[in-house]
Amino acid sequence: MESIFALIFLCVTGTHVSSSPGPLEDVVIDRYDIPRVCPREVQTGDFVRYHYNGTFTDGKKFDSSHERGAPFSGQVGLGRLITGLDRGVQGMCVNERRKVTVPPHLAYGSIGAGDVIPADTVLVFDVVLLDIWNTEDKVQTRTLSKPESCKRLVEATDFIRYHYNGTLLNGVPFDSSHSRNGTYDTYVGMGYLIKGMDEGLIGMCVGETRTIIIPPFLAYEEKGYGTVIPSQATLVFEVFMIDLFNPKDDIAVVVKEVPKTCTRKTVVGDYIRYHYNGTFQDGSGFDTSYQRNSTYNTYIGMGYVIQGMDKALQGLCIGEKRRVILPPHMAYGEKGTGDLIPGSAVLVFDIHVIDFHNPKDLIEIKVTSKPKKCNLTSEVDDLIQYRYNCSLMDGTLLYSSKTYQLLMLSNKVIEGLDEGLRGMCVGEKRVVIVPPHLGHGENGAKGVPSSAVLHFELELLDLQKGVPDGYMFVWLGDSPDPLFPAMDLNKDLSVPLEEFTAFINLQVAEGTGRLRPGMDADGIIKDMFNNQDRNSDGKIVAEELKLKVEEDSDKARHEEL
Repeated sequence: MESIFALIFLCVTGTHVSSSPGPLEDVVIDRYDIPRVCPREVQTGDFVRYHYNGTFTDGKKFDSSHERGAPFSGQVGLGRLITGLDRGVQGMCVNERRKVTVPPHLAYGSIGAGDVIPADTVLVFDVVLLDIWNTEDKVQTRTLSKPESCKRLVEATDFIRYHYNGTLLNGVPFDSSHSRNGTYDTYVGMGYLIKGMDEGLIGMCVGETRTIIIPPFLAYEEKGYGTVIPSQATLVFEVFMIDLFNPKDDIAVVVKEVPKTCTRKTVVGDYIRYHYNGTFQDGSGFDTSYQRNSTYNTYIGMGYVIQGMDKALQGLCIGEKRRVILPPHMAYGEKGTGDLIPGSAVLVFDIHVIDFHNPKDLIEIKVTSKPKKCNLTSEVDDLIQYRYNCSLMDGTLLYSSKTYQLLMLSNKVIEGLDEGLRGMCVGEKRVVIVPPHLGHGENGAKGVPSSAVLHFELELLDLQKGVPDGYMFVWLGDSPDPLFPAMDLNKDLSVPLEEFTAFINLQVAEGTGRLRPGMDADGIIKDMFNNQDRNSDGKIVAEELKLKVEEDSDKARHEEL
């Protein structure tokens, strides 16, 4: 049949002599299967690929491209096919099936073709058109869907990631990135792709789907590609653009929300807590801190996060929301990371800054209200009553109280709050910002996240001046000298507990002495009495008031009198 195949499509050069008078018959075409959609019909000068079965009128087969496993390829209307078949494929659509009956004078005439096709034989061809193209063809593109917002189009030298389905013009698939569960990643316009694909991808948006039809001379030409793409095949790609960037890209920042007041912005060396949603450019998510119900905490500009994020976290306000787009060379590069982020992926982060601080930060104090008269201010060892609200910097309330009593520097509150309460007047209100190292630190506390900056709203309600640490009573001026006669109220040369209590209470009432605030006064006085009653006989005499520092230096610290 190889020799017959070669003969069938030679142009008939001899003159046909009819065996009977009368007009010569033309080809007879039976279009028995026509596709619903026919964007293009075969015309003179087109190149075609088609399968066929060739039979005589009695049904006997003399040739078949199906049996050879290779369709016929050739140009139409230029005398390179037998005249009848040249006419018979005119106007065909891809995937159309037709029966073409060719009379002898439009086939091999009175000569025939060797011993396979006798002279004056009518030939019947059953043809299915697989492909059609022309040397004047260009790459055709058709957008199937496109996102509403398209801020950037694919340009030459961009690096892109896309999914595709590849078919021949008749719909037969030859390849698909979806079946491999991986995008096709490449540079555009730099010769890494067939010419038609390089051209067809230009101008696409991320999220766009388009059909790209590529003629053979801009695809794999005569060689084809292995067993999947035949010679001179038109290729049809349905492409979905996942990602695009350029190796020269820097990070891109879109500020979405900035608080009205911003006293300070992040700098290198700060420690930041923020929430984020991480997506690819097509909108599919890969990670979020919100699902973990925990902020991401890190130092800025010190290499603890990917390069692009290190840069993107600089210059932010507390409470700011922004979108940052990181090209792969400033994210996870060509390798990606595990199964989470593919190679060469552009990452999009929507960031919400909760708070930040610097390890060198001190507390911040802002007085919001202060009385005109302020004779006394809070200091170490004072007993104070105050009202407070404690929140995170994003406004999340952690805890509050109507009133709270505190002996300052008693280790009952965090260091930053203890410091923030100093120097206040009764009736004063202030806001105190406490960095974590003066708050609950890296470990946090019950209800307080780790490394959280705390926002306190304070109001001082009452103030009782204190006594130095380690003392239960102090003189506010010079003590009586000599002391014992002043203490011996009934002048009987001995002072029992009742008399000692009356003496101390008198000093407090007259403002000449002060008991340690916040403790049981009777208990303090009894402890002072026992300390002076050295022989424990239930009374104090003049000799017992003498300090005995040389005997017991530790005991001397309780010798308030």
